[in-house]
Amino acid sequence: MTTINYRTFKLEDYDSLIKLWQLSGLPIKDQGRDSRIEIEKEMQRGCAEIILAEDNSKMIGAILATHDGRKGWINRLSIHPDYRKLGIGKELVKRAEDHLTKVGIGIFACLIEDYNSTSLEVFRKLGYVDFEGMHYLTKRIHPDV
Repeated sequence: MTTINYRTFKLEDYDSLIKLWQLSGLPIKDQGRDSRIEIEKEMQRGCAEIILAEDNSKMIGAILATHDGRKGWINRLSIHPDYRKLGIGKELVKRAEDHLTKVGIGIFACLIEDYNSTSLEVFRKLGYVDFEGMHYLTKRIHPDV
């Protein structure tokens, strides 16, 4: 029987987090926004929380909850392939939403790439709906940002 523990990310978890993201198939910008320095800065700003799932101290899931003071963003949901379909992703999303609610955020959003049908299905099952009529545009000062 597997007992999953959930806790908040600490900077010393960085290498394990990157390995989990890689194993989960998430694209990583380790010279930019996913670098240790950038994640540390984001955590220090107080607008981000990374929640981890562990099985016997082995990192098996993670989610990043951020906010801009008005809207919450749920990003980087990742589950180790051997632990999928056990409800860990659902629990991580719930914990991210709970965190955002505690800091006064009542709108939760996520951006999912077209190719990521698995994540799209997960978030739809959790009550997220496509927002029609909006275009997502970005302008980046560097490709790794």
